[in-house]
Amino acid sequence: MMLSSAFVLASLAASALAAHAAANSARMARDVFPRRLPFKGPGAQPTTWDPPANLTQPLEEVWQHEMETYSDPLGFKNYGFDQVIANNGKINYCVRWESSKTSTEADRATIAEALQRFVGKWMEWLYGYDSFPYSSVPVSVVGWAVSDPNLLEGDTSGLEVYTDVDADGIPQCAEACGRFFHQDNDYSGCAAGADKHYDMSLWLTDGMGETGAGGDWGQRVGSEYFLETMNEENVHIVLHELGHTFALDDFYDWTPTGITNFIMLAGSSTVITDFDGWMLRDWWTNLKDRYDLSAAAAAVNATAA
Repeated sequence: MMLSSAFVLASLAASALAAHAAANSARMARDVFPRRLPFKGPGAQPTTWDPPANLTQPLEEVWQHEMETYSDPLGFKNYGFDQVIANNGKINYCVRWESSKTSTEADRATIAEALQRFVGKWMEWLYGYDSFPYSSVPVSVVGWAVSDPNLLEGDTSGLEVYTDVDADGIPQCAEACGRFFHQDNDYSGCAAGADKHYDMSLWLTDGMGETGAGGDWGQRVGSEYFLETMNEENVHIVLHELGHTFALDDFYDWTPTGITNFIMLAGSSTVITDFDGWMLRDWWTNLKDRYDLSAAAAAVNATAA
């Protein structure tokens, strides 16, 4: 399930794609962001747009559908890609603990490890591809939002503990520190400091079962489900919702030609497939010109020096 899939700031609970753009506009957008010429070499992985032949048509179908159904798909600037670039190749998370249960120190450490693993499953498709400037994307959990700080057992040093709530009274990390609320990267109002801002929220909710939601704000899944599965190599609901954060669509009412099993087709795959990976690459290839990649690469080199 994709929450706020049009990525509008108006509501964290928005759940449907916005109004359709005209097909002609979609074709024009495609022309503005042409595909790059492929790199080919013996045994080499493609470093620019060169998907397997059997994926070319379905990938084109997906792209055209996204261009026609998303609201301002190439103008929106808070996709996961934007967040990674803005934070110099890192992702900061804040956990929204919508639960009356206690959270152990060990569980919090495992949640952080799981987020690194799940994000990495997607980012592996970008390392070395089409000028993506990073060879790793570290993930940090910088804070937790709870109804009562006493729900956090053990050591919480290094974490910001929030008792803020949203309009529905649900624990929420401070808006002043959230990328979703400050897409201009101005965190001057964040009491924890800009380094402790959060790009995404992991929203863990009691009683959700095996359902989820995702968007530019982060991912929401059942707390019981996440805790029960977080040691697994692949947790398909979380991976699916992360795909939404990085602009990928749902496929409830159609499927691309010849493709029947992939993580973004809910319930059809438990792992990220080649088709999922190439859909992610398609977005990067078409968005990368908005970034100063030379500056991003220079920042990486400066950090490594």
